[in-house]
Amino acid sequence: MSNQKLFNVAVVGATGAVGEQIIGLLEKRNFPINQLKLLSSARSAGTTIKFRDQDITVEEATPESFKGVDIALFSAGGDVSKALAPHAVEHGAVCIDNTNAFRMDPNTPLVVPEVNISKVEEHNGIIANPNCSTIQMVAALKPLYDKYGISKVLVSTYQAVSGAGSRAIDELLRQTKEALEGNPVNPDILPVGSLPVKHQIAFNAIPQIDKFQENGYTLEEMKMIRETKKIMGDESIDVTATCVRIPVVHGHSESVYVELKSDYELEDVKKLLSEAPGVTVVDDMDNQQYPLATEAAGKPDVFVGRIRRDLGNTKGLNLWIVSDNLMKGAAWNAVQIAEYIAAK
Repeated sequence: MSNQKLFNVAVVGATGAVGEQIIGLLEKRNFPINQLKLLSSARSAGTTIKFRDQDITVEEATPESFKGVDIALFSAGGDVSKALAPHAVEHGAVCIDNTNAFRMDPNTPLVVPEVNISKVEEHNGIIANPNCSTIQMVAALKPLYDKYGISKVLVSTYQAVSGAGSRAIDELLRQTKEALEGNPVNPDILPVGSLPVKHQIAFNAIPQIDKFQENGYTLEEMKMIRETKKIMGDESIDVTATCVRIPVVHGHSESVYVELKSDYELEDVKKLLSEAPGVTVVDDMDNQQYPLATEAAGKPDVFVGRIRRDLGNTKGLNLWIVSDNLMKGAAWNAVQIAEYIAAK
């Protein structure tokens, strides 16, 4: 280990929810770091963050911030990535981007390590992290795809407010208090969209995540549809999604109907999923054990349960998939990619 190469690493969006998770994982995983640079907007610059018992001052992210940086992890929003990632690449850094900025760019690999890690080799300086709700779904679908083939996926999501940022968490907690005390509930943040219209999230379910597109789907739904096809490398998979924000802080849950191309035995499917990398099966009906957002919070795995054959189609399969959206859905996926690059 003594001759292991050390890397200069930058985290862009260091003070955000995902940035904090990334920094924690880099420390926990003992990532081979020579120098860690923490970058943010001008507003958050100047704060200090502890890393390996050192206080590191957060700097404002500028095009010149990436001189000498080997690996840059971006999670500060798509506009920041579009503005700064090309500069980081010019300075010789490999960028792992957590935003929607480059995901559908044909020259940018879209990577979930358990599914298509070899795609990292094809990068031109930028590697995209998929959407959180897509990551957990494809991690569970990949072993099924490899063995049986997949013709169709219908997914309904139950997504945590942390996916909309720390202000959305604050809003849920504030509204819950307002509602419980019998006071008027004032929505301010959700749904995040182009209109000023906001809805209560406390004790409610909002069937909108991101802006509506011309086809009637939201951008979040279209992300899941497009990204699933790209990650699986199969445009023929028929994917449809309905994405819903619910009053949960951490952990996205998904009800997924999968139509396989060939017949299957239910026990084989359960065995296949239990052996899949990064997947934990929690499926014990006798003891009412199934994946829960509260249990998945803070853990890197994708949890799968309620595994059952569809009653109308013998090749149909129903799954309940849960994962921590800030962990596997963002920070852990990015750090896994960084570890792969470092090992190479």
